[in-house]
Amino acid sequence: MAKAKTKETKPMERDYTILSAPVVTEKSTNGSQFGQVTFTVAPDATKPEIKRAVEALWGVKVEKVNTSVLKGKTKRFRGVMGRRSDAKKAIVTLAEGQTIDLGTGI
Repeated sequence: MAKAKTKETKPMERDYTILSAPVVTEKSTNGSQFGQVTFTVAPDATKPEIKRAVEALWGVKVEKVNTSVLKGKTKRFRGVMGRRSDAKKAIVTLAEGQTIDLGTGI
């Protein structure tokens, strides 16, 4: 049987706005043992958009994308109640043998 060709996708402008920043915490770093990378993403980003952006920007194969919305905390600043912004986080699971080096730029 012939091996299926993977179509190389070019990054689009939207791909750069979907991914805001990598999340570098102890918990997200432990996920790298299982081929997972965590990003903060745009609040309106969908799972297929996140998958396409990661595949286009880093040239890796993404198996799965899990998202969660982190609700902003209510905080007090100088006696005035305020609220932090909500944030959306995406945990991207890469295919076996694939890695992303977050230390280098795009």
